[in-house]
Amino acid sequence: MKRLLLVVAFITSSLVATPTLAQTQGAAIEGPGSPTVLNPFKVALLKWYGANTTTSFPVGKLPLGVCFDGANIWVANSGSNTVTKLQANDGTALGSFAVGARPVGVAFDGANIWVTNYENANVTELQASDGSVLGTFSTGASPYGLAFDGTNIWVGGSGTVTKLRASDGKLVGTFSVTGEGYGVAFDGTYVWVTNGGAGAVTRLKLDGTNAGVFTLGGPPFGLAFDGANIWVAGNTNGPGSVTKLRASDGTILSTTIVQGNAPYGVVFDGAYIWVTTGTSMSQLRLADGGVLHTYETPGISAGIAFDGANLWVAEFNGNFISKF
Repeated sequence: MKRLLLVVAFITSSLVATPTLAQTQGAAIEGPGSPTVLNPFKVALLKWYGANTTTSFPVGKLPLGVCFDGANIWVANSGSNTVTKLQANDGTALGSFAVGARPVGVAFDGANIWVTNYENANVTELQASDGSVLGTFSTGASPYGLAFDGTNIWVGGSGTVTKLRASDGKLVGTFSVTGEGYGVAFDGTYVWVTNGGAGAVTRLKLDGTNAGVFTLGGPPFGLAFDGANIWVAGNTNGPGSVTKLRASDGTILSTTIVQGNAPYGVVFDGAYIWVTTGTSMSQLRLADGGVLHTYETPGISAGIAFDGANLWVAEFNGNFISKF
Protein backbone atom coordinates (compact mmCIF):
# COMPACT_ATOMS: atom_id res chain seq x y z
CA MET A 1 0.00 0.00 0.00
CA LYS A 2 2.87 2.37 0.78
CA ARG A 3 4.33 1.87 -2.68
CA LEU A 4 0.94 2.55 -4.29
CA LEU A 5 0.58 5.77 -2.32
CA LEU A 6 3.99 6.84 -3.58
CA VAL A 7 2.85 6.26 -7.14
CA VAL A 8 -0.33 8.25 -6.57
CA ALA A 9 1.71 11.02 -4.98
CA PHE A 10 3.93 11.09 -8.06
CA ILE A 11 0.89 11.43 -10.33
CA THR A 12 -0.61 14.26 -8.30
CA SER A 13 2.48 16.20 -7.24
CA SER A 14 2.78 19.81 -8.33
CA LEU A 15 -0.47 19.76 -10.30
CA VAL A 16 -2.68 22.82 -10.57
CA ALA A 17 -6.37 22.71 -9.76
CA THR A 18 -8.23 20.48 -12.19
CA PRO A 19 -10.12 22.50 -14.84
CA THR A 20 -13.73 21.71 -15.59
CA LEU A 21 -14.67 19.58 -18.56
CA ALA A 22 -16.38 22.54 -20.22
CA GLN A 23 -13.19 24.57 -19.94
CA THR A 24 -11.03 21.91 -21.52
CA GLN A 25 -13.08 20.31 -24.27
CA GLY A 26 -11.00 20.39 -27.42
CA ALA A 27 -8.48 22.77 -25.86
CA ALA A 28 -4.97 22.78 -27.23
CA ILE A 29 -1.85 24.45 -25.90
CA GLU A 30 0.40 25.64 -28.66
CA GLY A 31 3.77 23.89 -28.90
CA PRO A 32 6.81 24.23 -31.12
CA GLY A 33 5.74 24.32 -34.74
CA SER A 34 2.05 23.94 -33.94
CA PRO A 35 -0.66 25.97 -35.66
CA THR A 36 -2.31 28.69 -33.65
CA VAL A 37 -5.80 27.54 -34.65
CA LEU A 38 -7.11 23.96 -34.72
CA ASN A 39 -8.09 22.82 -38.20
CA PRO A 40 -11.20 20.60 -38.12
CA PHE A 41 -10.78 19.82 -41.84
CA LYS A 42 -7.87 17.56 -40.89
CA VAL A 43 -10.54 15.07 -39.87
CA ALA A 44 -10.73 14.17 -43.57
CA LEU A 45 -7.07 13.15 -43.33
CA LEU A 46 -7.79 11.06 -40.22
CA LYS A 47 -5.91 13.62 -38.11
CA TRP A 48 -8.75 14.38 -35.76
CA TYR A 49 -7.13 14.64 -32.32
CA GLY A 50 -7.12 18.42 -32.22
CA ALA A 51 -10.53 18.73 -33.83
CA ASN A 52 -12.43 16.28 -31.65
CA THR A 53 -14.47 17.42 -28.71
CA THR A 54 -13.47 15.40 -25.69
CA THR A 55 -16.11 12.93 -24.56
CA SER A 56 -15.98 11.33 -21.12
CA PHE A 57 -17.56 8.20 -19.69
CA PRO A 58 -17.91 7.18 -16.03
CA VAL A 59 -15.89 4.23 -14.73
CA GLY A 60 -14.89 3.09 -11.25
CA LYS A 61 -12.89 4.95 -8.62
CA LEU A 62 -9.32 6.09 -9.29
CA PRO A 63 -8.85 4.62 -12.78
CA LEU A 64 -5.25 3.90 -13.79
CA GLY A 65 -4.55 1.23 -16.42
CA VAL A 66 -6.25 1.15 -19.83
CA CYS A 67 -6.14 -1.33 -22.74
CA PHE A 68 -7.97 -2.07 -26.01
CA ASP A 69 -9.06 -5.57 -27.00
CA GLY A 70 -9.92 -4.89 -30.63
CA ALA A 71 -13.49 -3.85 -29.91
CA ASN A 72 -13.66 -2.64 -26.31
CA ILE A 73 -11.78 -0.52 -23.80
CA TRP A 74 -10.90 -1.97 -20.39
CA VAL A 75 -10.10 0.24 -17.39
CA ALA A 76 -8.54 -0.86 -14.09
CA ASN A 77 -10.22 1.02 -11.23
CA SER A 78 -7.68 1.05 -8.39
CA GLY A 79 -10.08 2.59 -5.88
CA SER A 80 -13.02 0.24 -6.36
CA ASN A 81 -11.31 -3.11 -7.07
CA THR A 82 -13.08 -3.46 -10.40
CA VAL A 83 -12.45 -3.37 -14.12
CA THR A 84 -14.83 -1.50 -16.42
CA LYS A 85 -15.52 -2.62 -19.99
CA LEU A 86 -16.65 0.02 -22.50
CA GLN A 87 -17.65 -0.32 -26.12
CA ALA A 88 -14.98 1.59 -28.04
CA ASN A 89 -17.19 2.99 -30.79
CA ASP A 90 -19.58 4.85 -28.49
CA GLY A 91 -18.43 4.40 -24.88
CA THR A 92 -21.40 2.27 -23.86
CA ALA A 93 -20.69 0.56 -20.53
CA LEU A 94 -20.71 -3.22 -21.03
CA GLY A 95 -19.95 -4.24 -17.48
CA SER A 96 -18.01 -3.76 -14.27
CA PHE A 97 -16.17 -6.82 -13.01
CA ALA A 98 -14.70 -7.50 -9.58
CA VAL A 99 -10.99 -8.34 -9.40
CA GLY A 100 -8.42 -8.20 -6.60
CA ALA A 101 -7.26 -5.40 -4.32
CA ARG A 102 -5.96 -2.25 -6.03
CA PRO A 103 -6.02 -3.21 -9.70
CA VAL A 104 -3.58 -0.97 -11.54
CA GLY A 105 -2.47 -2.54 -14.83
CA VAL A 106 -4.45 -4.22 -17.58
CA ALA A 107 -3.45 -6.04 -20.78
CA PHE A 108 -5.07 -8.12 -23.57
CA ASP A 109 -3.58 -11.41 -24.80
CA GLY A 110 -5.71 -11.82 -27.90
CA ALA A 111 -8.48 -13.65 -26.08
CA ASN A 112 -8.51 -12.62 -22.43
CA ILE A 113 -7.85 -9.64 -20.16
CA TRP A 114 -5.16 -9.71 -17.46
CA VAL A 115 -5.24 -7.39 -14.46
CA THR A 116 -2.53 -6.77 -11.86
CA ASN A 117 -3.81 -6.68 -8.27
CA TYR A 118 -1.25 -4.51 -6.53
CA GLU A 119 -2.10 -5.39 -2.94
CA ASN A 120 -2.68 -9.10 -3.47
CA ALA A 121 0.56 -10.02 -5.28
CA ASN A 122 -1.40 -11.69 -8.04
CA VAL A 123 -3.12 -11.17 -11.38
CA THR A 124 -6.69 -11.90 -12.42
CA GLU A 125 -7.53 -13.31 -15.85
CA LEU A 126 -10.93 -12.34 -17.27
CA GLN A 127 -12.66 -13.69 -20.35
CA ALA A 128 -12.85 -10.75 -22.72
CA SER A 129 -16.24 -11.74 -24.10
CA ASP A 130 -18.15 -11.54 -20.82
CA GLY A 131 -15.76 -10.56 -18.01
CA SER A 132 -16.00 -13.89 -16.21
CA VAL A 133 -13.03 -14.77 -14.03
CA LEU A 134 -10.87 -17.52 -15.54
CA GLY A 135 -8.27 -17.61 -12.80
CA THR A 136 -6.11 -15.79 -10.28
CA PHE A 137 -2.36 -16.38 -10.38
CA SER A 138 0.40 -15.45 -7.96
CA THR A 139 3.18 -13.04 -8.90
CA GLY A 140 5.94 -11.21 -7.10
CA ALA A 141 5.17 -8.44 -4.62
CA SER A 142 3.33 -5.31 -5.77
CA PRO A 143 2.52 -6.28 -9.39
CA TYR A 144 1.96 -3.23 -11.57
CA GLY A 145 2.77 -3.20 -15.31
CA LEU A 146 2.25 -6.16 -17.61
CA ALA A 147 2.68 -7.15 -21.26
CA PHE A 148 1.94 -10.09 -23.58
CA ASP A 149 4.70 -11.56 -25.78
CA GLY A 150 2.47 -13.74 -27.94
CA THR A 151 2.68 -16.70 -25.57
CA ASN A 152 3.31 -15.43 -22.05
CA ILE A 153 2.26 -12.64 -19.73
CA TRP A 154 5.11 -10.68 -18.13
CA VAL A 155 4.33 -8.89 -14.88
CA GLY A 156 6.53 -6.20 -13.34
CA GLY A 157 6.63 -6.07 -9.56
CA SER A 158 8.82 -4.93 -6.69
CA GLY A 159 12.26 -6.22 -7.61
CA THR A 160 10.98 -9.04 -9.82
CA VAL A 161 9.40 -9.80 -13.16
CA THR A 162 7.03 -12.77 -13.26
CA LYS A 163 6.47 -14.78 -16.45
CA LEU A 164 3.15 -16.66 -16.70
CA ARG A 165 1.98 -18.90 -19.52
CA ALA A 166 -1.08 -17.15 -20.95
CA SER A 167 -2.90 -20.37 -21.86
CA ASP A 168 -3.23 -21.55 -18.26
CA GLY A 169 -1.48 -19.06 -15.96
CA LYS A 170 1.30 -21.49 -15.08
CA LEU A 171 4.38 -19.87 -13.55
CA VAL A 172 7.20 -20.09 -16.08
CA GLY A 173 9.80 -18.03 -14.25
CA THR A 174 10.60 -15.23 -11.83
CA PHE A 175 13.49 -12.90 -12.66
CA SER A 176 15.21 -10.33 -10.50
CA VAL A 177 15.37 -6.68 -11.51
CA THR A 178 16.00 -3.46 -9.61
CA GLY A 179 13.17 -1.25 -8.43
CA GLU A 180 9.50 -1.23 -9.31
CA GLY A 181 8.10 -2.61 -12.56
CA TYR A 182 5.57 0.13 -13.25
CA GLY A 183 5.86 -0.31 -17.01
CA VAL A 184 6.41 -3.43 -19.14
CA ALA A 185 6.62 -3.66 -22.95
CA PHE A 186 7.51 -6.31 -25.54
CA ASP A 187 9.41 -5.29 -28.68
CA GLY A 188 9.18 -8.56 -30.58
CA THR A 189 12.55 -9.75 -29.25
CA TYR A 190 12.98 -8.45 -25.72
CA VAL A 191 10.82 -7.63 -22.73
CA TRP A 192 11.46 -4.20 -21.24
CA VAL A 193 10.61 -3.29 -17.66
CA THR A 194 11.01 -0.05 -15.76
CA ASN A 195 13.21 0.08 -12.69
CA GLY A 196 11.18 2.59 -10.73
CA GLY A 197 13.23 4.24 -8.01
CA ALA A 198 16.44 3.16 -9.73
CA GLY A 199 16.15 5.52 -12.68
CA ALA A 200 16.65 2.82 -15.30
CA VAL A 201 14.99 0.23 -17.53
CA THR A 202 15.96 -3.43 -17.83
CA ARG A 203 15.86 -5.44 -21.05
CA LEU A 204 15.23 -9.19 -20.73
CA LYS A 205 15.53 -12.01 -23.21
CA LEU A 206 12.50 -14.27 -23.45
CA ASP A 207 14.21 -16.82 -21.21
CA GLY A 208 14.54 -14.12 -18.54
CA THR A 209 18.26 -13.52 -19.06
CA ASN A 210 19.26 -9.93 -18.39
CA ALA A 211 20.13 -8.29 -21.73
CA GLY A 212 21.05 -4.88 -20.38
CA VAL A 213 20.22 -2.21 -17.85
CA PHE A 214 20.00 1.32 -19.25
CA THR A 215 20.24 4.33 -16.95
CA LEU A 216 17.82 7.19 -17.51
CA GLY A 217 17.90 9.44 -14.47
CA GLY A 218 14.75 9.67 -12.37
CA PRO A 219 11.93 7.15 -11.86
CA PRO A 220 10.41 5.81 -15.12
CA PHE A 221 6.76 4.79 -15.45
CA GLY A 222 5.05 4.02 -18.75
CA LEU A 223 6.66 2.23 -21.70
CA ALA A 224 5.72 1.94 -25.38
CA PHE A 225 7.28 0.36 -28.46
CA ASP A 226 7.02 2.06 -31.87
CA GLY A 227 8.36 -0.77 -34.03
CA ALA A 228 11.99 0.23 -33.60
CA ASN A 229 12.36 2.16 -30.37
CA ILE A 230 11.25 2.11 -26.74
CA TRP A 231 9.70 5.27 -25.27
CA VAL A 232 9.85 5.80 -21.51
CA ALA A 233 7.64 8.28 -19.68
CA GLY A 234 8.53 9.65 -16.27
CA ASN A 235 10.96 11.87 -14.43
CA THR A 236 13.64 10.23 -16.51
CA ASN A 237 16.21 12.93 -17.25
CA GLY A 238 14.82 15.77 -15.21
CA PRO A 239 11.27 16.81 -14.32
CA GLY A 240 8.69 15.90 -16.91
CA SER A 241 10.49 14.07 -19.70
CA VAL A 242 10.13 11.26 -22.22
CA THR A 243 13.16 9.25 -23.32
CA LYS A 244 13.53 7.39 -26.62
CA LEU A 245 15.88 4.38 -26.67
CA ARG A 246 16.86 2.26 -29.64
CA ALA A 247 15.43 -1.18 -28.89
CA SER A 248 18.29 -3.08 -30.51
CA ASP A 249 21.00 -1.76 -28.17
CA GLY A 250 19.43 0.61 -25.62
CA THR A 251 21.14 3.72 -26.95
CA ILE A 252 19.37 6.91 -25.85
CA LEU A 253 18.29 8.73 -29.01
CA SER A 254 16.43 11.68 -27.52
CA THR A 255 15.05 13.15 -24.33
CA THR A 256 12.04 15.44 -24.50
CA ILE A 257 10.90 17.80 -21.77
CA VAL A 258 7.12 17.86 -21.67
CA GLN A 259 4.61 20.04 -19.86
CA GLY A 260 3.95 18.98 -16.29
CA ASN A 261 6.22 17.00 -14.00
CA ALA A 262 4.30 13.74 -13.90
CA PRO A 263 4.49 11.88 -17.24
CA TYR A 264 2.81 8.53 -16.67
CA GLY A 265 1.23 6.69 -19.59
CA VAL A 266 2.65 6.47 -23.10
CA VAL A 267 1.24 4.97 -26.32
CA PHE A 268 2.10 4.78 -30.03
CA ASP A 269 -0.74 5.41 -32.50
CA GLY A 270 1.09 4.36 -35.65
CA ALA A 271 2.29 7.89 -36.38
CA TYR A 272 2.92 9.72 -33.10
CA ILE A 273 3.83 9.10 -29.48
CA TRP A 274 1.34 10.31 -26.88
CA VAL A 275 2.14 10.77 -23.22
CA THR A 276 -0.08 11.74 -20.30
CA THR A 277 1.39 14.58 -18.27
CA GLY A 278 -0.69 15.47 -15.23
CA THR A 279 -3.60 17.65 -16.39
CA SER A 280 -2.54 17.40 -20.02
CA MET A 281 -1.52 15.05 -22.82
CA SER A 282 1.39 15.68 -25.20
CA GLN A 283 1.78 14.58 -28.82
CA LEU A 284 5.40 13.85 -29.79
CA ARG A 285 7.03 13.63 -33.20
CA LEU A 286 8.29 10.11 -33.84
CA ALA A 287 11.57 11.11 -35.50
CA ASP A 288 13.06 13.16 -32.68
CA GLY A 289 10.53 13.30 -29.83
CA GLY A 290 9.71 16.94 -30.46
CA VAL A 291 6.49 18.18 -28.85
CA LEU A 292 3.91 18.95 -31.55
CA HIS A 293 0.95 19.81 -29.34
CA THR A 294 -0.13 19.64 -25.73
CA TYR A 295 -3.82 19.16 -25.00
CA GLU A 296 -5.47 19.84 -21.68
CA THR A 297 -7.34 16.92 -20.12
CA PRO A 298 -10.44 17.14 -17.93
CA GLY A 299 -8.69 15.47 -14.99
CA ILE A 300 -5.36 14.09 -13.85
CA SER A 301 -4.42 11.87 -16.77
CA ALA A 302 -2.98 8.41 -16.04
CA GLY A 303 -3.17 5.36 -18.32
CA ILE A 304 -3.66 5.80 -22.06
CA ALA A 305 -4.66 3.49 -24.93
CA PHE A 306 -5.27 3.82 -28.69
CA ASP A 307 -8.16 1.99 -30.35
CA GLY A 308 -7.14 2.51 -33.97
CA ALA A 309 -9.13 5.72 -34.23
CA ASN A 310 -9.16 7.50 -30.88
CA LEU A 311 -7.15 7.91 -27.71
CA TRP A 312 -8.57 6.91 -24.33
CA VAL A 313 -7.20 8.52 -21.17
CA ALA A 314 -7.99 7.45 -17.62
CA GLU A 315 -8.74 10.51 -15.48
CA PHE A 316 -7.42 9.38 -12.12
CA ASN A 317 -9.09 11.98 -9.91
CA GLY A 318 -12.38 12.17 -11.80
CA ASN A 319 -13.51 8.53 -11.90
CA PHE A 320 -14.05 8.67 -15.65
CA ILE A 321 -12.22 8.01 -18.90
CA SER A 322 -11.88 10.53 -21.73
CA LYS A 323 -12.03 9.76 -25.43
CA PHE A 324 -10.12 12.07 -27.78
